[in-house]
Amino acid sequence: MPIVESKDVTATEVTNTEAISKATGAALVLEDGRIFRGSSYGAQGTALGEAVFATGMTGYQETITDPSYARQLVVQTAPHIGNTGVNSDDAESRRIWVAGYIVRDAARRPSNWRSERSLDEELIEQGIVGIQGVDTRAITRHLREHKTMRAGIFSGDAAAATDKELLDQVLASAPMEGARLAEEVSVEEAYVVEPKDHGWEGDVRFSIAAIDLGIKAMTPKRFAERGVRVHVLPATATIEEVNAVSPDGFFMSNGPGDPATADNQVKLLRSVLDEKLPYFGICFGNQILGRALGFGTYKLRYGHRGINQPVMDRRTGKVEITSQNHGFAVDAPLDGATLAPEERYGRVEVSHVSLNDDVVEGLACLDIPAFSVQYHPEAAAGPHDAAYLFDRFIELMAGQRDGQTANLSEGPEATESEDPAAGDAQNVNENKTEDNK
Repeated sequence: MPIVESKDVTATEVTNTEAISKATGAALVLEDGRIFRGSSYGAQGTALGEAVFATGMTGYQETITDPSYARQLVVQTAPHIGNTGVNSDDAESRRIWVAGYIVRDAARRPSNWRSERSLDEELIEQGIVGIQGVDTRAITRHLREHKTMRAGIFSGDAAAATDKELLDQVLASAPMEGARLAEEVSVEEAYVVEPKDHGWEGDVRFSIAAIDLGIKAMTPKRFAERGVRVHVLPATATIEEVNAVSPDGFFMSNGPGDPATADNQVKLLRSVLDEKLPYFGICFGNQILGRALGFGTYKLRYGHRGINQPVMDRRTGKVEITSQNHGFAVDAPLDGATLAPEERYGRVEVSHVSLNDDVVEGLACLDIPAFSVQYHPEAAAGPHDAAYLFDRFIELMAGQRDGQTANLSEGPEATESEDPAAGDAQNVNENKTEDNK
């Protein structure tokens, strides 16, 4: 399919949209006026959200079903998407969460023994508006140079409006800053994931309470494979509901939105930390730990999204290739241990750091049993370099149970994981300030 050139629109240069076939025509409109034209992919209509790019060569089904992508229009940097179709096993949640989907060359038909239907069919069934036949490389470069921004995908009747009308719709949409989305993607009722249902044959080793802020299905499974019973609780859970399941540890998942809006979850985590209950957080859970300790958070220029992000574990000196999906980060001192702004929690250090841009990728509390990382160790889809973190949390719970001091600066070595998931990797990201470009 030919790639259509883009054009810019200004307030003084408003033209009527060229005649676009209502059956196939589509346009991607960025809030700075840049327009990319292509063909409809998936459902037709209007999709508004924040335009971001994901660099994974594989795992598109895991990407679109990751709740962390709620209210985002995802640009796939890999040129060919949909080759392996979709199936019932690889979905990471109960539905597709991306607000819209942007690809260059969509597969005409899937070819894989596990495929049950095409990606296009799945998008149509779930009402996800997409666009194909656009230059995703140019879009990615534009977002890297100008930062992530609001955008809209318009197809069918919606694409027949003037360029100015399309742009006005984008500018009227809500920004990601200040968005409170965890409660929108979380489950409404608690459920339990049992070790015996995921290959564990022995006694249950530990029980944890996991707050679903946008949890991926593979995360509780990774705990269950290690003998840990997981009580998954809604994002609105209280400390009383957490204590009601008598957990040995507490976990907060990944999720969408601005961590500055997560006041309820910060309050809950502080209650947990005050009780000295071992804590492990990933992605959004890392940002909430940062806030609970008294640090701030900020929005990255274009975030980290993909399955190829290099991170150094400072305690072992090892480099991990990680799966990430976040647009916000914790603002904490990078070097050495420091007293947390919330002084009752003692000392904390940055345990992991991005090798692309020095963004904080992990926190370790030295005087209470708590740590977190900014990436996804569940390897779905992605590498399993970080699978040892589940074991590190189990050792932390064991140490707390046995009355040992929780000093994560002397945490266990990252070892080869027996994690059964397979993964891939690809491209890079990053940015903390304009100077990092």
